[in-house]
Amino acid sequence: MKLYNSATRQKEEFIPLEDNKVRMYNCGPTVYNYFHIGNARNFVVFDTLRKYLIYRGYDVKFVQNFTDIDDRMITQSISENITVKELADKNIEEYFIDAQGLAIKEADVHPKATENIGEIIKLIKTLEAKGYAYELDGDVYFDTAAYKGYGKLSGHKLEDLEAGARVSADSRKKNPADFALWKAEKPGEPSWGSPWGKGRPGWHIECSAMSMKYLGETIDIHSGGQDLLFPHHENEVAQSEAATGKPFARYWLHNGFINVDDEKMSKSLGNFFTVRDVVKHYNYEEIRFFLLSAQYRSPVNFSDKLMEQSRSGLARIYETIANLAHIRSTSSADASADEKKAVEALAVYRDNFKTHMDDDLNTADAIADIFDLVKNINLLISSNSLTSSEAAGKAVELIKELGNVLGILQKDLEVELTDEVRELVAKRVEARNNRDFAKSDEIRDKLKAMGILIEDTKEGYKLKYI
Repeated sequence: MKLYNSATRQKEEFIPLEDNKVRMYNCGPTVYNYFHIGNARNFVVFDTLRKYLIYRGYDVKFVQNFTDIDDRMITQSISENITVKELADKNIEEYFIDAQGLAIKEADVHPKATENIGEIIKLIKTLEAKGYAYELDGDVYFDTAAYKGYGKLSGHKLEDLEAGARVSADSRKKNPADFALWKAEKPGEPSWGSPWGKGRPGWHIECSAMSMKYLGETIDIHSGGQDLLFPHHENEVAQSEAATGKPFARYWLHNGFINVDDEKMSKSLGNFFTVRDVVKHYNYEEIRFFLLSAQYRSPVNFSDKLMEQSRSGLARIYETIANLAHIRSTSSADASADEKKAVEALAVYRDNFKTHMDDDLNTADAIADIFDLVKNINLLISSNSLTSSEAAGKAVELIKELGNVLGILQKDLEVELTDEVRELVAKRVEARNNRDFAKSDEIRDKLKAMGILIEDTKEGYKLKYI
């Protein structure tokens, strides 16, 4: 398996520190609001990587943090007239609603910055003792000039850096690129006691402290959005390696940006969408399918046209699953020798799928492999080469096996034929044969109320869940 390492700017063979064990940290949300579609790409992509690593037999320990204290948290809490903790608790709960909808597996640990203040202070003290941090009136800064490797992850040269979006333009600092490790208390803000007085942690130090606490001083994979490469991940590397003298992360992975109708997503342009906004028009699975439809490092354009394509693409695959479910529910036959051979031949699509996923998590081509699999299955069905319950079952299992890695195609469309369902279907068939269409419609509506759709086709009725 090869992954594109942002640190070396090339694809590298993935070799974990320990055989079959992977330690992975993904930068999570700042929980001041619902997470947006750009955040969702990060969460979905690296959830997929985690799922694939598990599928390939790795034991993965996955940590994703919640930033529950920063400037935006404070500003939003004031706006809503609630405490920062109340805001965080509310939006963490909302995070899990959207994450569960998107089939994002919960992390093994979801640490919060405010619950790791002790670890953060300990790390800052280590940096201070080693000469990499200095105090200014209760604020503590990392001395970027003291760390000779600063800029190696992002490729920035320290002498070319100027104060930027998350780099405070404080004239007291030794260098414009020096960043806050600890911020002195301000009136009305949450604060904690520390050797430098009451205050709160800077943003960057949180992830280093939590990653080290739960995964150790050197991890296998650190991931996040491309916007985090600099300064956040650059600063993580500097403070972590300055403190330990060891490599912080062996593979750095970053997903590309999301544009909206070919323009960069931003609040100022009015094209900023949370997942909660989007799910009013498209379901969670359609959103996840869309987010995986392009190779993760490439920019992806969010538009109604592309979302409709995702919707129709999923529907085509589910239609095949429904057809296979119909075969399973109406046939009890074992697979013939020819059917077994035909179904065994479908394994080539699993091999193709693995080849593409091994190539830097190429989900776009992996999805194309599923479409090719479905196309071949449809040809078998239309040529009456797949007619047994056994063969249909194995075909469904393969579709769902590959879909499960991507977090899609797991809806159960095969209707459980309880005695009640069998009886209703038999009565409806009798009513239609007697041309009692009012009775037929009444039974159809009763089945629909049970969440079961019955469709009449040339080949007979089909049942599926709705």
